[in-house]
Amino acid sequence: MRCLFYWMLVTVSLIEVNARLQKTFYRSFKCQNHKCSRTLRPLAEPPRIGTSLEVLEEHSTLAACRLVCDPFAALWPIPTGLTTLGNKYTEIHPYQFKFVTSAIPEEVKSFVDEVTGIFTHNLQSFCDSEYLAKNGTSIAVTLSVDSSDLTLDWLTIESYSLDLRFDDSGSKGEARLTAQTVYGLRHGLETLLQLTAPVIMQGGIRGLVIITSANIKDAPEFVHRGLSLDTSRNFVTVPDILRTIDGLSSCKMNVLHWHVTDSQSFPIEIKRVPAMTQYGAYSQAKIYSTEDVKLILKYGKARGVRVIPELDMPAHSGAGWEWGEEAGLGRLGVCIGSQPWQEFCIQPPCGQLNPTNANLYNVLREIYKDIIDLWGPSEIFHMGGDEVFIPCWNSTKEITDAMLSRGLGQEVDDFLQLWSEFQASLLNVVNEERGKAGGRNVSTILWSSYLTSPEVIEKYLDKNRYVIQTWVESSSPIPRQLLNLGYQIIVSTKNTWYLDHGFWGNTKYHTWRDVYKNRIPKTDKVLGGEVASWGEYVDSGSLDPRLWPRTAAVAERLWSNPIRMSTAKVEPRLHGHRDRLTIRGINSDAMAPEWCAQHDAECQ
Repeated sequence: MRCLFYWMLVTVSLIEVNARLQKTFYRSFKCQNHKCSRTLRPLAEPPRIGTSLEVLEEHSTLAACRLVCDPFAALWPIPTGLTTLGNKYTEIHPYQFKFVTSAIPEEVKSFVDEVTGIFTHNLQSFCDSEYLAKNGTSIAVTLSVDSSDLTLDWLTIESYSLDLRFDDSGSKGEARLTAQTVYGLRHGLETLLQLTAPVIMQGGIRGLVIITSANIKDAPEFVHRGLSLDTSRNFVTVPDILRTIDGLSSCKMNVLHWHVTDSQSFPIEIKRVPAMTQYGAYSQAKIYSTEDVKLILKYGKARGVRVIPELDMPAHSGAGWEWGEEAGLGRLGVCIGSQPWQEFCIQPPCGQLNPTNANLYNVLREIYKDIIDLWGPSEIFHMGGDEVFIPCWNSTKEITDAMLSRGLGQEVDDFLQLWSEFQASLLNVVNEERGKAGGRNVSTILWSSYLTSPEVIEKYLDKNRYVIQTWVESSSPIPRQLLNLGYQIIVSTKNTWYLDHGFWGNTKYHTWRDVYKNRIPKTDKVLGGEVASWGEYVDSGSLDPRLWPRTAAVAERLWSNPIRMSTAKVEPRLHGHRDRLTIRGINSDAMAPEWCAQHDAECQ
């Protein structure tokens, strides 16, 4: 009987506990030794927000905990200059950021208005609609910019300083953000955004808090911080490209290197030569129209992201180049679609431009007229230049006959001479069209290749006109050798910064830790680096997790380049930035079980 009584008592107790636990519950997080961890017990109400005078013991969200617990307030990337951060936060409302723009040059005020609008929109994404309907604490943000120049290039100064403080009551705040250019100002606003965090308030409403004091001086270590995005092997939609730009801007990356054409497709509209997409696009629906391109360029510029186009040639040029003979122009491309492909190219379908056909250069002139119309006469272009397959040209009688008529043979050096002449002719065409459009001659980017090998590059390529993007492994001496010869370089370390590795052949997947630990030379000739997303095995359906959070790991390497920062110390901040990306609609790959994200350093 006694056993039955105890059994009934335990049963009733379990029912009561389960009934209680089935109600809405809330999590809380505590800071210990600069690490945030979830508390054990669920709460019936979320922890209170408190005032700016209080150092809270519990926080309703992991983001709020990290805001005052992490030594860098979970900023990504970390600032490079003197940084002082408080350990308290106060409630803030997205609509209560009042921007004072009297110190902004008149010529760039509309641009700054667009940038502050983006800032406010991103803030709103942290909050529920019920919270947005409320009024809250106000903060006056005084913006100051020295330059009225909207140019975004390698000479653009992107530094900024930010000073933020609230009064003792936490009811009134002020911030001062100063920069030499609007792009430095934009980066400073991104930092200010990251000094806020979502919180759970009474009733489960998601609100917003901001750290109550901060003083930051910041500037990038490298001027070129980019992502190379291939949209030719598999078409990537315009909204996906715009979302990718959002991700780049969130971590102060400033270049989207758009690999827009390859041998598989030519998807960019060329109004002067419509046959390029008619023959080269996968379908009518998979074309980047002139209006699409204008939108992408404008969208990127407002977010501090420069879009650099790459029309890869003379190799990787098949689709789109098939129409020459039908139009009476002869063969513009050779080896197009040739089989067995291993004898004519690196990857199917094959195709290389025909450098001995004079009509080719007239077509290239028309193509680049369109590109210059879209990008402007002084923007830098990437001309590709990788993986020229000499056996293709060597198997084309039209080409070898033309070479023999000029006294060239069929040795490697002879084909390098032909290749370099093509490159010189193309550059001359582009320079002439730049000049007609009122522009100036600027550098051109090429991938590292046979033509750029340290043994021969000085014979063929002017170091004052060409920047070499190296795509070799970290152990390769080539980047250093090119630097010693006086060439400027952009680094894409193949065995850490190639995001397609691990998805084909014997390549190895590179984790965010591999990506983060890769360091590149720091000299005035190293403009920066790029992480590369090649498109053979990625399209719109898999783009986000392929890029993120690994691209963010590269972003901190290129902005901050920290020397003594282990991935163990970095991981909680990167978890925090991944959460920000999710709020912005970017579906990042998982870094670890969520339990590890909620318990800093306990899974290492």
